Amino acid sequence: MAEFVRLEVTDGVGTIRLDRPKMNALDAQMQEEIRAAAAEATERDDVKAVVVYGGERVFAAGADVKEMAQMSHTDMVKRSHGLTSAFTAVARIPKPVVAAVTGYALGGGCELALCADIRIAADNATLGQPEVLLGIIPGAGGTQRLSRLVGPSKAKDIIFTGRFVKADEALAIGLVDRLVPADQVYDEAVAWASQFTKAASYAVRAAKESIDRGLEVDLDTGLEIERQQFAALFATRDRSVGMDSFVENGPGKAQFEGR
Repeated sequence: MAEFVRLEVTDGVGTIRLDRPKMNALDAQMQEEIRAAAAEATERDDVKAVVVYGGERVFAAGADVKEMAQMSHTDMVKRSHGLTSAFTAVARIPKPVVAAVTGYALGGGCELALCADIRIAADNATLGQPEVLLGIIPGAGGTQRLSRLVGPSKAKDIIFTGRFVKADEALAIGLVDRLVPADQVYDEAVAWASQFTKAASYAVRAAKESIDRGLEVDLDTGLEIERQQFAALFATRDRSVGMDSFVENGPGKAQFEGR
């Protein structure tokens, strides 16, 4: 039984809930529990979309610095792969994922939010990658995912300086996708995720994989990834349901079966 991270499922939406008071500091145990929750969300057929949520007051204020301060070079050589792959497990969930960001999302907390497909944040949230102020750099995807999201120059400014990014700037540069009052963040994230509970699950999965994998390669390779995913969907029941419904009843009325 996980101590700090749990997957809660309601009406097709799974919430990966971070709960390590006071600030959800992401120590090694928590990282492994995030990996386990992501794997469970991936495998469960009753989970159609995922919300990553740290609670009403904070998303995650970063890594557990007290734990890291005691680690040697060889300790971190052994641990760093586990850290990176735990967060990648969230990014690779083959379903829509939204980060519901309240309070602080700093360092590892920001990197975890970057693993989601979109980010809905409180209008008083604060994000950033302040690792340079500790004499290190982001180590769970920050230099890579942030650059791909907001562009290299903005990412360099944020990472080089270690400065905090307020919610309005985060929205302006595309670090978050929507701002809402703090007490509405989780409900808005669930509402977004709930759109997919009756969706053609394999089509959504194929779209996500095509986009994510396509961003990692050249255009021609990306187009080939898309072509293969597109053709593969013709083997699904939902493709038949969707097209038959369109012909008979017009768009947007298909009752998908998720297979």
